[in-house]
Amino acid sequence: MSPSGNGRRRLVADRRGTQAPKRAAPRRPAKSKRASSGGGGGRGSGSGGRGGGRQPRRKAPRRGGIAGFFGAVFRFVFGLIWRVIWRGAVVVTLLIAMAIGYYYTQLPDADTLVDARARGSVTMLDRHGEVFAWRGEQFGGAIDPDTTSPHLVNAVVATEDRRFWRHLGVSPRGIASAIRINMREGRGPLRGHGGSTLTQQTAKLMCLGVPFDQDTWDSEAAYEADCRRTTLWRKAQEMVFAFAMELRYSKSEILSIYLNRAYLGAGARGFEAASQRYFGISSTEVNPQQAAMLAGLLVAPTRFAPTNNLQRSQERANLVLGLMEEQSYLSAAEADRARANPATLSAAAGQDTGGYFADWIMQSGPDFLTGETTEDVIIRTTFDPDIQAAAEAAVANVFANQVRDGSEAETAIVVMSADGAVRAMVGGRDLAGGGLFNRATQAFRQTGSAFKPFVYATALDLGFRFDDLVLDAELCIDVPGSGPYCPENYTNRYSGTVTLTDALRDSLNTTAVRLSEEVGRDLVRTVASQFGIESDLAAGPALALGASESTLIEMTGAYAGILNGGSAVRPFGLTELRLLGEDTPMFEQSTGIQERVISEGSARQLTYMMSQVTAAGTGRRAGLSDRPTAGKTGTTNSARDAWFVGFTADYVAGVWMGYDDNRPLSGVTGGGLPAEIWRQAMENIHSDLPARPLPMIDPIAEARPAEQPQVLNDYGLVRDGSGRLVGPVTPRGTRVPIGNTQGQGNLGNAINEVLNQIFGPAAN
Repeated sequence: MSPSGNGRRRLVADRRGTQAPKRAAPRRPAKSKRASSGGGGGRGSGSGGRGGGRQPRRKAPRRGGIAGFFGAVFRFVFGLIWRVIWRGAVVVTLLIAMAIGYYYTQLPDADTLVDARARGSVTMLDRHGEVFAWRGEQFGGAIDPDTTSPHLVNAVVATEDRRFWRHLGVSPRGIASAIRINMREGRGPLRGHGGSTLTQQTAKLMCLGVPFDQDTWDSEAAYEADCRRTTLWRKAQEMVFAFAMELRYSKSEILSIYLNRAYLGAGARGFEAASQRYFGISSTEVNPQQAAMLAGLLVAPTRFAPTNNLQRSQERANLVLGLMEEQSYLSAAEADRARANPATLSAAAGQDTGGYFADWIMQSGPDFLTGETTEDVIIRTTFDPDIQAAAEAAVANVFANQVRDGSEAETAIVVMSADGAVRAMVGGRDLAGGGLFNRATQAFRQTGSAFKPFVYATALDLGFRFDDLVLDAELCIDVPGSGPYCPENYTNRYSGTVTLTDALRDSLNTTAVRLSEEVGRDLVRTVASQFGIESDLAAGPALALGASESTLIEMTGAYAGILNGGSAVRPFGLTELRLLGEDTPMFEQSTGIQERVISEGSARQLTYMMSQVTAAGTGRRAGLSDRPTAGKTGTTNSARDAWFVGFTADYVAGVWMGYDDNRPLSGVTGGGLPAEIWRQAMENIHSDLPARPLPMIDPIAEARPAEQPQVLNDYGLVRDGSGRLVGPVTPRGTRVPIGNTQGQGNLGNAINEVLNQIFGPAAN
């Protein structure tokens, strides 16, 4: 039927035979879905009339030519790049996810990560039980954000990562800001500010989970330097590790790891150790200004450590307080109050002293419990801070007022008790010491005349007396292979016949050599070594004049043996060693006194002879006005070394002066500036102590009877005036007169025993 509705069906077969060209079917509008439904009439319902349908939309002709070609190339390349990018992004995302998953599976429980140290710590207490030095890495104990001061947590977050509680481990905004700042300041994009979150910093502290391996790194310092490297690849690893940490741990656990592992200067690892190190309190007790000072150390622990420069540390703390105020962790009033009352050091942390002593303890103690300890060790020592202060004050005063400006001369002091307990040590003019060359224990220097007491000790223990005569005159000794050896006195003058006491008092060289040659160099070396001179001793006649080298602590310890009655002394500074948290000591020592070397009577005579050195001899400048002293000066050839070692009834002290490069001193002898330093130090040390007599003989009561005249033998030494040879035989064959040989030291007993076995008892 036709659309007109007249009831007749329109035949289309009539047109089948026509040859009219085919037309493309008209395109319907995309949004129009209306169609004729059989009987509906209207516009566009048929295909045959002028208004039989909407005209078909014609395609735009394709652009040809060069523009079309390049357009096609651009579309192809862009499409290719886009396909590579999104496929690459998928691959990278999968790789990152796999890396995050790997790190996630490798991360241990958080509580196993709080103590990152490969070495333990050593805390040293003085003789009164107070802390005076720390060595190694201190770890005060594990803390977390819930157990420590909230001021400390707020200061760390405000300073290092204000968005810590909100981000997922990485802050793109922070990284972009850091790069912009670095570029603006003329550095590389990864140089300087890192833009790292606290999570990333914790990842770096954990060295991305890589433990220290001695086979890979030469030292812990090299290991930590490698962990701190900042490269693009390292930064990418750090970000991945941070994402894994955020998935594995809570924010509180991440912050706990950071608070315990961060290095904060002065050997303090973690905020608990730093709080105890600098303020002497737990981290739970720190106030805002102390928290700000601790948080301020994170940027540069050594530079801003308050033990290095308190003012600089306080200025840095003020910046942190400003950040805390800006982020509403402190009110304006609280911040102002904190700035007005800056944090200061505790008394123990504030004292910059005892560094040389502490280093000596670390070197002299058992290495597995000191320098290489993996435990936290507490060491109680013999150190006395008051005596140390007196020694340091003496050095500072003499060099400030009696030494020319710009002098490079060095000095060292050791003070100890008669039993060898070292009370103070100055190893150089840098009084703080600590990690520096310690001239008191490490410098081997010629001793000069300070060695002579061991020559006289040998003679006295063989039977010589303090008032025996000896010749002071020119002397030459033929030394096989070396020719003649002709010692001279310092003054180039000779006194003729003198007593042993006078010879030591005036430090006469020829008499010391005569005596050494008579008793035998081997015996002199034996006595010196038994008294504690452990270094190699000269073999020739110059032995008597201190041609051998020794350290100041050895010499001072040897003199302590004379003071305590003739028994050897080994200097010591460690009295008790225990592990942190343990009550039972692993090691204890109460004295350094060892076996007897010379008899007590010989030691008492020698002490009297040495007292004359400070009373009227070369060491007069060391005399104290309120108590007796004894000692000996020492000056080496060309004045390269100057010594004074001496003692009172309470303390022994040794002083050395010289140049590190062995240059001669100008106008300095042992009886000069060293004796002056000794006197000033000992005056302060004894200021509150009652005067006590020295353990020495009474020269009047023990003087030789008048009926016992003395005659010099051919070698310039005394023998019995009656002509009879009595007493033990000396190595040169000269019998010397002695009194009662009871109570002689090891040397005298050993010689008498051998001689009795060979010759029988000595004649009377």
